Amino acid sequence: MDMHSVVVGTSGTTADDVIAVARGAARVEVSSAALAAVAAARQVIDDLAAKPEPVYGVSTGFGALAVRHISPELRAQLQRNIVRSHAAGMGARVEREVVRALMFLRLKTLASGRTGVRPVVIETMAALLNAQITPVVHEYGSLGCSGDLAPLSHCALALMGEGEAEGPDGVVRPAAELLAEHGIEPVELREKEGLALLNGTDGMLGMLIMACADLARLFTVADVTAALSLEALLGTDRVLAPELHAIRPHPGQAASAANMLRVLEGSGLTGHHQDEAPRVQDAYSVRCAPQVAGAGRDTLAHARLVADRELAAAVDNPVVLPDGRVESNGNFHGAPVAYVLDFLAVAAADLASIAERRTDRLLDKNRSHGLPPFLAGDPGVDSGLMIAQYTQAALVSEMKRLAVPASVDSIPSSAMQEDHVSMGWSAARKLRTAVDNLTRVLAVELVAATRAIELRTGLEPAPASRAVLAAARRAGVGGPGEDRYLAPDLAAADAFVRSGKLIEAVESVTGHLV
Repeated sequence: MDMHSVVVGTSGTTADDVIAVARGAARVEVSSAALAAVAAARQVIDDLAAKPEPVYGVSTGFGALAVRHISPELRAQLQRNIVRSHAAGMGARVEREVVRALMFLRLKTLASGRTGVRPVVIETMAALLNAQITPVVHEYGSLGCSGDLAPLSHCALALMGEGEAEGPDGVVRPAAELLAEHGIEPVELREKEGLALLNGTDGMLGMLIMACADLARLFTVADVTAALSLEALLGTDRVLAPELHAIRPHPGQAASAANMLRVLEGSGLTGHHQDEAPRVQDAYSVRCAPQVAGAGRDTLAHARLVADRELAAAVDNPVVLPDGRVESNGNFHGAPVAYVLDFLAVAAADLASIAERRTDRLLDKNRSHGLPPFLAGDPGVDSGLMIAQYTQAALVSEMKRLAVPASVDSIPSSAMQEDHVSMGWSAARKLRTAVDNLTRVLAVELVAATRAIELRTGLEPAPASRAVLAAARRAGVGGPGEDRYLAPDLAAADAFVRSGKLIEAVESVTGHLV
């Protein structure tokens, strides 16, 4: 398979494929086996639609209106109406990558042969993705049950040639115009198809997958910045010894400790002390860095397990079973995804919190073991990084608020038919903000730690630390000196972390970090 294309079959997809489509320009192809399975499932739906007995989603209304039997001449209108009425989102536009992930994951479920749509529905959705047509989806409208209804409805609306979408040039225009320009025929929905396009956890799952990828990188970044802070504080690396972590066998903890130890290899700063009574122990924010980051790594591993299971799932209601039965179910409920989204927000907040404590320690002359107050050039005349830590603290404070779980905040809807909902979409939205803020928090620690290391004259930092210092300075992150306009330094550090160049600099010395 070409690296720029993703083939969707009947058995789900992978996280890497989701990211390739959402964040890259990967083309989407539907396998011939998937199209055959879809056609076979559609025949089941057509047969049921021809019978006089009502079947939910095929010849009835939906949700609390499922008691009404819909006559054949009104069924196409029913499918159009459910999309139009459910496309009721409000608020700011959702990011392009989220919408593309949502569309691709819905296509993945449609291709399973369990939803009963026609092949043309899947082929048209793939065509929209390949044409870089991105429906306008709004921030609010999903309760995470029955799936991400309003966001998916806005996507289905574009499939019908209605509503608005962003073209490949980034300009928002009527979807009908964009489809016509790319030679894509709008879909005229038939029985079951409107419902199948809306019933899924695809938005929250897409955001989970991207957050997992981002957090995997940030956990490595956090190990690096923690190691730099330990070095700048003249801490001991003896607490990172693998035999100590082997007796508490959490895999994430061992991985973080190993990363830190490799960053610090060859350091001339670790273990030195400015006072007559050597420190027996470093502060918790330094000594327990692997335990906290490691717990987050293990949380991430669990979240990825949940995501992989959901990627293999066919989430719809009702579904066409292999034996031909069409059965209602509750698989659209977002609880499994919502829980881990909330759990990751907790882990991200705690990682940010311990990083901020290390920064504060670097800036406090009473606890920094010989560093100037606030790492200022001329303390009193210069304020140094005083307010950079304020900014970091403000970010951490917001992350603590974002760590309050959304998944326990069910609110009834649909005339009490949907009387318990997951709020997974909300959990995903706040996690995206938390991941952004964690990046900024670690960037501030990087600014402080690198400046502090440079102020330790006469002692040679580790080779990996020197590589980070050189790369950071090339990236526009300034070092010690008199006060200057500080926001550009922080922005440069943020970009340096986001780009992956921090990890590249370290790995040029250490080899691959986990």
